Amino acid sequence: MMNNSVLFAFSLTLFAGLSTGIGSLIGLLSKKFNPKLLTISLGFSAGVMIYVSLIEIFAKARESLTATLGAKPGYTWTVIAFFIGIFVIALIDNLVPSYENPHELNVDKKIKRSSEEDKARLLRMGVFSALAIGIHNFPEGLATFMSGLTNPTLGISIAVAIAIHNIPEGLAVSAPIYYATKSRKKAFVLSFLSGLAEPVGALIGYFILRSFFTDTTFGVIFAAVAGIMVYISLDELLPTAEEYGEHHLAIGGLIAGMIIMAISLLLFQ
Repeated sequence: MMNNSVLFAFSLTLFAGLSTGIGSLIGLLSKKFNPKLLTISLGFSAGVMIYVSLIEIFAKARESLTATLGAKPGYTWTVIAFFIGIFVIALIDNLVPSYENPHELNVDKKIKRSSEEDKARLLRMGVFSALAIGIHNFPEGLATFMSGLTNPTLGISIAVAIAIHNIPEGLAVSAPIYYATKSRKKAFVLSFLSGLAEPVGALIGYFILRSFFTDTTFGVIFAAVAGIMVYISLDELLPTAEEYGEHHLAIGGLIAGMIIMAISLLLFQ
């Protein structure tokens, strides 16, 4: 039974990670995309992740820790682990190179005035983008995996939210590499590999933690995962959504994501 649960959780993580390739294909196969739809989708993804982190995941972490440590110590450690998750992902965010928003590349202009120097800069940008996204995907993979392992319904919701989030990341990797090398294959492969960091992160986390997996370990990890997801939503999803479209579209998507997540949790309690 446990093996089936692990396989299911890993499948969710693989799905979320490989959606980076979807973003890459969108960038390579179509000359135009709908920025308003992307804005709403990113806002929706942020709404799902913020709501489920603060309402469901944090609560489950607190429940697990209070059962083993007592009411006040359990709540205290839940809060501490939540902010540790935020600080860890913030540290990762500051240590790795930032990846460019493909919407800001002004690609058509760069093609017209392309030079060897421009191509080298674009290629470097794409490679660093792949590296940055790959590192960011490690904790996301662990978050999806842990959720799918403990609550399949919750895991599916988080996997879908992260998959939506990963689509523009794939575009961020593939766009500069393609315009630098003119190779669709290189652009797609690098984007695809950056997404594979997600299931790899899940497997590494699982094999390291499973030997001493207790209710306390579960509570601490789940609280940290909630912090990671809130940070990703506030630092990446919402700012990117607003760069692509109007503020109110992003907020509308966020509220819609919260409503859908709330309804799904009510239906499957």
